[in-house]
Amino acid sequence: MLELYQFEACPYSRKVREKMSELEVDYLLRNVSSDKSKRERLIQVSGQDGVPTLIDSNLDLIIPADEDKIIEHIEKYYRQKKHKVLPKERLTPPSRNPSIS
Repeated sequence: MLELYQFEACPYSRKVREKMSELEVDYLLRNVSSDKSKRERLIQVSGQDGVPTLIDSNLDLIIPADEDKIIEHIEKYYRQKKHKVLPKERLTPPSRNPSIS
């Protein structure tokens, strides 16, 4: 599971959110206060108070307060493979009136 600790007004957090949306990556968003003294849960799980912070429990990894490293990690391990959509084949229904010889 991916958890992103962030706050809405942070431009670095926004950069990560936008990239994760672009890549169609599922994650749990954990909003924290803009006041660093009120980030107890973030400090408890990561040992620091900076955002954005990514917790990747699938790989037992924490990437604290570095949007570029977070994006690099997401692109490396969670990029969704885009499937090319093929055009639908036209199906010609069989003739209902067989030719009579």
